[in-house]
Amino acid sequence: MGKVTGFLEFDRQEQKYQLAGDRIRHFREFTLPLEERDIKKQAARCMDCGIPFCHGPTGCPVHNQIPDWNELVYSGGWEDALRNLHSTNNFPEFTGRICPAPCEEACTLNLENMPVTIKTIEQAIADKGWEEGWIAPEIPAKRTGKRIAIVGSGPAGMAAAQQLARVGHDVHLYEREAKAGGLLRYGIPDFKMEKKHIDRRVKQMEAEGVTFHYNANIGVNLPFATLMAEHDAVLMTGGAEAPRDPGLPDTNLAGVHYAMPYLTQQNKRVGGEDVSNEAPISAAGKHVVVVGGGDTASDCVGTAFRQGALSVTQLDIRPMAPEIEDKLTVWPYWPTKFRTSSSQAEGAEREFQAATLGLEGRNGRLTGVKCARVDEKRKPIAGSEFVLQADLCFLAIGFAGSVIEGMIAQSGAAVDKRANVVANDRDYKTSVGKVFVAGDMRRGQSLVVWAIREGRQAAHAIDKELMGATILPV
Repeated sequence: MGKVTGFLEFDRQEQKYQLAGDRIRHFREFTLPLEERDIKKQAARCMDCGIPFCHGPTGCPVHNQIPDWNELVYSGGWEDALRNLHSTNNFPEFTGRICPAPCEEACTLNLENMPVTIKTIEQAIADKGWEEGWIAPEIPAKRTGKRIAIVGSGPAGMAAAQQLARVGHDVHLYEREAKAGGLLRYGIPDFKMEKKHIDRRVKQMEAEGVTFHYNANIGVNLPFATLMAEHDAVLMTGGAEAPRDPGLPDTNLAGVHYAMPYLTQQNKRVGGEDVSNEAPISAAGKHVVVVGGGDTASDCVGTAFRQGALSVTQLDIRPMAPEIEDKLTVWPYWPTKFRTSSSQAEGAEREFQAATLGLEGRNGRLTGVKCARVDEKRKPIAGSEFVLQADLCFLAIGFAGSVIEGMIAQSGAAVDKRANVVANDRDYKTSVGKVFVAGDMRRGQSLVVWAIREGRQAAHAIDKELMGATILPV
């Protein structure tokens, strides 16, 4: 907790944003950090609530000890706060920027709609750690002689690799793309998290003994059998990348794209990678329709505005949620309520209870998106049809599961009906000896914070399997 009466003395204060008209002119982060004195006031608001739901299973998947580091920030113990934060979370500067903060929804003060600004404080602790030079490689005192392969350098793979390297294993992280980060780098736009944060962690991990292998597409240009032959354990953390089929006619029209290729291309462009071998996807001077109501759809909205879209409309099949949830029936769990992302606030038109019926085109090119209102069962209502003008349409309706072809097929690991590799959340073992799985490839599409948790837990399981015991936290 912070100050006993802090929640009575200080109002909730969040980070502000650059004005929309300014921030859509660039792809950099646009939050305006709070002054240190204001961060301390926000930490002081953490109350003696008895049962801190914020860091239980309902609030924080990695079990951040939030009241503890709030107290440390309030009292000026920033370095101790960072040490505490790192004890549960390898990459707090990632989650402090992009996590939706279920901890704040679970905060006791959220019963009054004024939760502690936990996410803002977390980011401040991590950023101060980098600024002060407190974050340094943690090099193991001795080596175990065990060699471990991790496939996929997203948050699950990076977390597992760092944990295993720190107890002395020879860790090799294989990444299909030219740089590390997975969807952190190629899916999440720079205006939400600049990639310098990933690059710093990669340098730290390299100093700790992690070897990164780029452009290594396991199951395509490097057989899975090679990993099995050369390593004592293999951990698959390749994510859930197969897009969900919208089942719409005419998706082959020019101007219709899945969300991830669009976001990936722009992220590569911002990062200085060569995309000249790809057909450019640009919203400049175009009317854009985004199908889907989630975070990926919102990222498409913000990217389109920054590319110079004339208009952006987002279609959500769900009804408009209430402004305020019923606390007594929902709290401390994640509530369904009306939310406006920073990207949506930049000028997007939002259509609720809108089903996408099909696509219209002329001469092979998209001209419009056919829609209809839906009832409570999400069935189109006769006579409610309408057409939105569209030069570009992005399909952002989630993922169907893992890509089976390639690595998973070659591994022989069992998969379930959702195309997730089968393993439990205790030992993370697949049906194949010495092969483990974690992250979205095991649990399905989820949050970055869940991926970090699974990577850390899988590292615990692998170390225990190889060494008979482990000092790594669960």
